[in-house]
Amino acid sequence: MSRSALWVGFFALILLAWWMMYVMAMDMDLDILGRPGPMGQNMAAMDPRMPMYMPMANFGPLFGMWAAMMAAMMLPTLIPTMRAYSDLTRTANGTTAGMYGVVLAYFLIWVGFAALISGVQLALLFGGVIDMLGVAKSPYVAAGLLIAVGVFQFTRAKEICHGVCHSPTLYFMTRWDPSFIGGLKMGAGLGAFCVGCCWGFMSLGFVGGVMNLAWMGLATLFMILEKLPQVGHVVTKPMGVLLILAGLLLIAMPDLAYGG
Repeated sequence: MSRSALWVGFFALILLAWWMMYVMAMDMDLDILGRPGPMGQNMAAMDPRMPMYMPMANFGPLFGMWAAMMAAMMLPTLIPTMRAYSDLTRTANGTTAGMYGVVLAYFLIWVGFAALISGVQLALLFGGVIDMLGVAKSPYVAAGLLIAVGVFQFTRAKEICHGVCHSPTLYFMTRWDPSFIGGLKMGAGLGAFCVGCCWGFMSLGFVGGVMNLAWMGLATLFMILEKLPQVGHVVTKPMGVLLILAGLLLIAMPDLAYGG
């Protein structure tokens, strides 16, 4: 298959993933902001230990949801990286097979993260920390998560991981192997650094609900901006400040989001 076919399939997969997330949200009676209707409110109040089958309290459906979410949110952030690899196909004998390997391995790393965070969600659900819709029950838990992710934006770990995601050409050049296997190795490394860079924004789903489409869209947009060469280094720390301030505001005025 040609690189054109790869790009078409790549964007088709992203659109399919977003459509799946929209359908899931509607089936759960949630609006675009993740606010539940009557059926959604009943679902949120359910005890996961009730003797009935509840998809959001079982690993399989949760993993499927998170895997689709990874495709919807993280594949668009790979576009600058794919463009960098595409440029190297003209200057460093890159191959279409190698690009396939990069995309496949990158996505598989995020699917692994989907499995991990599905387990975390189940632990939080059965521990009484979040409800069936994946929303933190306490404003102080939500605030703590906002502050933690905000602080992470200033850490050395964030700087290292973001540096790789922000400059994929340099990463490719130091590990260059145009074969499919080489693409798999480079894609796996990129995926691992990307998880290290962006895990916090995935976890913020527990603040407003993991099926909050508005949060998904804004988080995806920001993660794309972080990877753009022109603005990536400019937006990282200001976002950290905004997240910390949002957490402190929630502590000071919990009724803003948790009414009463």
